[in-house]
Amino acid sequence: MPSCDKSKFGWWQSAVFYQIYPKSFQDTDGNGIGDLPGVISRLDYLQKLGIDGIWLSPVCRSPQADNGYDISDYCAIDPMFGTMQDMERLIEEAKKRNIVIILDLVLNHTSEEHPWFLQAKESRENPYHDFYVWRDGEPDRPPNDMGSVFGGPAWTYVPSLGQYYFHQFSPQQPDLNWENPVVRRHLYDTIRFWVEKGIGGFRLDVIDQIAKDPDRRITAFGPHLYDFLRELSREAFCEEGLVTVGEAWSANVDRAKIMSAPDGSQLSMVFQFEHIGLDQQPGKAKWDTAPLSLPALKECFSRWQRGLSGCGWNSLFLDNHDLPRIVSRWGNDGPYRVESAKMLAMMLHGMQGTPYIYQGEEIGMTNIRLPIEEYRDIEIKNLYAERLAAGYDPADVMASIYARGRDNARTPMQWEASPHAGFTDGEPWIPVNPNFSEVNVQAALADPDSVFYCYQKLISLRKELPVIRDGSFTLLCPEDEQVFAYTRDNETEHLLVICNFSSENTDFTVPEPFMKAEKLLCNYKETKETAGHLRPFEAMMLYYKD
Repeated sequence: MPSCDKSKFGWWQSAVFYQIYPKSFQDTDGNGIGDLPGVISRLDYLQKLGIDGIWLSPVCRSPQADNGYDISDYCAIDPMFGTMQDMERLIEEAKKRNIVIILDLVLNHTSEEHPWFLQAKESRENPYHDFYVWRDGEPDRPPNDMGSVFGGPAWTYVPSLGQYYFHQFSPQQPDLNWENPVVRRHLYDTIRFWVEKGIGGFRLDVIDQIAKDPDRRITAFGPHLYDFLRELSREAFCEEGLVTVGEAWSANVDRAKIMSAPDGSQLSMVFQFEHIGLDQQPGKAKWDTAPLSLPALKECFSRWQRGLSGCGWNSLFLDNHDLPRIVSRWGNDGPYRVESAKMLAMMLHGMQGTPYIYQGEEIGMTNIRLPIEEYRDIEIKNLYAERLAAGYDPADVMASIYARGRDNARTPMQWEASPHAGFTDGEPWIPVNPNFSEVNVQAALADPDSVFYCYQKLISLRKELPVIRDGSFTLLCPEDEQVFAYTRDNETEHLLVICNFSSENTDFTVPEPFMKAEKLLCNYKETKETAGHLRPFEAMMLYYKD
């Protein structure tokens, strides 16, 4: 086993990753579902964008109760995506383009169809029974009243055993028992299997929940989480250069410092979601929206930027497969779609951390509105049924789904203005956004002022300017309701990022040292004399060097 001193690792600190949701990226066999050959066919496009790695959402064998986040075989490719040979070819072809593949692994739970769980249900004496979390109970008396993330109880009864199994998500996703060292060893073997295939790292789904203690109603950040992560890192992530990012919805700055410490004892970085929850009603579910407070958003980003500087590492993202499209959420997906998409990108990519671009974000893809029967997400369907049963107005429920539903990010990638946006020759598994004739890759590549080329420039700047990687962060005008501005400074370099978050003109006082700075990037085609007057959703980056 190689040495586990990973304090020297850090290539990913100047890298940019691109998340692919394979089901919706590119179909090559006409069945309406994206596949691995489709990803391979688009590698040149991603190379042109300039990304360093691909976070590939789950492609392991799965019955797809939760779009692949219910794995039935960790070491097999689901036939809907292709074969293991396709996966090996993807790794090889990506490597030729200096792109690493980051595999999405679900280590908190499996599918109910996983062989481990099938055996676990056979008897209490079966050696696989203790691979999962069980409690005794009566048919109508679960161990407690904990609910699952997707709605309904977190316990499902198995009559033949007289026991309930615990699932933080759907009943088709039973939670693994990480207290069992045999379970952990099997999972480490799975990781080593993929490392030997050439995988360059892992995104670890809901990794903050592996140390759950349902008897004390603890799901995230259980008492043994850090011990588990240290062992996981020591036993499975020793390969030089592996990057690991843990999804941790319950992380705060102090927790993230521990999880992403520079000594590499746990993970490279975490996905935290504090900023994502700032536009929901306090104390309410994510479906209950509220206007975004820009001062609150600025305070949140600033706290994370300053809090992890020198003692941890930030991941930077606005979109992913679990979130609605950010240009529809915090930008303007109407007349200022292009400007606000660029503004949001510049706001994020000027910060310290590793950025993640979600497929279609780089061309400004937007939310979609579908009839309820055309949505595919289990969370959306459960929400609709539960809220109607609770007496909600159907129109209000649909408004929440239009704004916050996960299927907004799962519609097919919009490649061109041809039928089904060039995603498939067949019938797509979920409808394409009707605006594909205007918003597509082909149009973006033909327009030098498109959102795509803004992202390309931002990726290039991250590699060119050390200040983006290692500069200090200073928030400006924290109480301003329209402008998000900050500086990044190291010993010789100085960067100012200015973003107007509104559809109204506004003024901003540019700090004197930047009055004659170089304008690296602006999201408006037409130039103007002063940087102090901002047009709707205008953003710019100013830079000077001592």
